[in-house]
Amino acid sequence: MKLSLCTIVKNEEKSLPRVLDSVKTLVDEMVIIDTGSTDRTVEIAKDYGARVYYFNWCNDFSVARNYGLQYVKGNWVLVLDADEVLTPEIVPEIKRVIECDAVGGRSHRNALLEGSRYLVVNLIRREVGASQSPYSLVSRLFRRHREIRFSRPYHAMVDDSVQSLLQREPHWQVISLPNVAINHYGYKPEAIAALDKYNRAQIAMEGFLANHPNDGYVCSKLGALYIAIGEVSQGIELLERGLTDPHVEGSVLFELHYHLGNACTRENNFNSAAEHYQAAIQQPILPHLKLGAYNNLGGLLLRVGDLVTAKMAYQMALEIDPSFAVGHNNLGMTLKAMGQLTDAIASYQQAIKLNPDYADAYQNLGVVLLKIGKIPESLSAFTQAIALHSVHNQAEAQRLDQGLKDMGFLV
Repeated sequence: MKLSLCTIVKNEEKSLPRVLDSVKTLVDEMVIIDTGSTDRTVEIAKDYGARVYYFNWCNDFSVARNYGLQYVKGNWVLVLDADEVLTPEIVPEIKRVIECDAVGGRSHRNALLEGSRYLVVNLIRREVGASQSPYSLVSRLFRRHREIRFSRPYHAMVDDSVQSLLQREPHWQVISLPNVAINHYGYKPEAIAALDKYNRAQIAMEGFLANHPNDGYVCSKLGALYIAIGEVSQGIELLERGLTDPHVEGSVLFELHYHLGNACTRENNFNSAAEHYQAAIQQPILPHLKLGAYNNLGGLLLRVGDLVTAKMAYQMALEIDPSFAVGHNNLGMTLKAMGQLTDAIASYQQAIKLNPDYADAYQNLGVVLLKIGKIPESLSAFTQAIALHSVHNQAEAQRLDQGLKDMGFLV
């Protein structure tokens, strides 16, 4: 057996079919660990042919994930959560990795995979709905090995055990696939609120930090959480502490500097923020993972009036990911500030093409169209912006509507 899916679930009857549909042509077995569902989750899993096992939840993801590993039979393990979906485009790439392993590490179809024996294949995860960095790198595809185990109660990962194993068995290799592999919907605001994610994460990570006070990884994750809930000074202290960890890797250094940039921006310490974003960008990690740093650096430079450098930052972000709608909108704002209105309109229109529900892009487009005298087109854009704002930001919808009325326009 080549590949096993291993997933932890609880009351996921709405999302579980989407997860299993995304992997059903790839995996050879599905192992589901149920932690107390009271809905149709278990029934749905069995309908897909999954083997279901039961685990009493103990507020520690690593314990639950390791419990599931004992039941998988494949040579490789793919770990997904119920709020994650494998992208169709990555399925052939994963198949090549598995096939390459099966023939002893050689594949004429993909030079990236030639001549190696792989222990872990890191996957790029798109954080759908995240307000900050839209991509992360996760170690969710790995060889079934008795020494590979998850650690850390929240943001559980196999990296600690992998590093220990590599020191004793250096012939193994860890690689990363360059394309987006997973869409993660857990950072949508409604998902965070419904699952009480911040509170659960804080409790779990604070318990871990008590016994590992200088761990760079947990300092990064918990420090970022503190900043997200408004405890900025506490977050900064943790992030700065994380930078002193002598064993911290490039991906964690990126996160530490990135979140420090966010915190310094909130504190109006723009010079320090820019330094941290630039330090994050310099880390030797996949370009997709730097997207948030380029975008936030562009926003900072736009805020302080350095329009030329802001434009370059946004252009770099879009070179990494041309489908980044937020980047097109932000580039449009920069071009508008530079007086390049035609190019600004094109950027806003591209943002809308990529995300038809992008209220801010419609609103910004309306402003520029009004500025150049295209009144009907402007009012059409404003009307769409008001309709979209009404769904998630009623106050902004009312403010925009009233502002147009004050100028004599009815939409």
